[in-house]
Amino acid sequence: MKTKSRSRYFIITRGIVAVILASIIIIPAMGQNITMAQEQKSIQLTKPQIAGNPLMEVLAKRSSSREFSPEPLPESILSNMLWAASGINRPDSGKRTAPTAMNKQEIDVYVANERGIYLYDAKSHSLKMIAAGDLRGLTGKQDYVREAAVNLIYVADYSRMGSASDKELYAAAATGFISENVYLYCASAGLATVVRAYIDKPLLSKAMKLRADQKIILAQSVGYPKRGR
Repeated sequence: MKTKSRSRYFIITRGIVAVILASIIIIPAMGQNITMAQEQKSIQLTKPQIAGNPLMEVLAKRSSSREFSPEPLPESILSNMLWAASGINRPDSGKRTAPTAMNKQEIDVYVANERGIYLYDAKSHSLKMIAAGDLRGLTGKQDYVREAAVNLIYVADYSRMGSASDKELYAAAATGFISENVYLYCASAGLATVVRAYIDKPLLSKAMKLRADQKIILAQSVGYPKRGR
């Protein structure tokens, strides 16, 4: 009887020790994963580097490409590109690198990468996650959108335009300015890019949780050129 009791005591004790050790190992790891997930919801971008090639050289290199390497873009490249797209270049007035009619700033730039879809906040020069997971495949009907490191989505927020007439025209023009800024930055940085309109907009709008007065105008794929090209 004593032998059985000792054996039972040993088994119970060993089980308790195992549980304690597991909690020591697993709980901190879980906490670390939770912290990492929370950090990904908001990304403070590095300060953009406002330097580059002469404009005429960049214009000579500007082109569209539909072949991309799956290699992720460094944060410094993403920071520079988003600032070029629609960042604040006059802090005293909050005006942007791309013009908008009556300075309504109605176009929001969203970033879809392998981690999720983010909204670019020009005022804080940061990204705010709005949907988790790799949703790049929803940003266009072309196969290459899944391969491009980043897909930019240009969304018009008509609520900012008040009673302005020709809202669609103004929003389309502003999107054109922003996308061309991206084209020029990509030419300067040696990146591949193409602007696109072939999108299942209702499906993507739902994934992005857009309101009825927010409309997807265009998307733009960006990444390193496919090797060998």
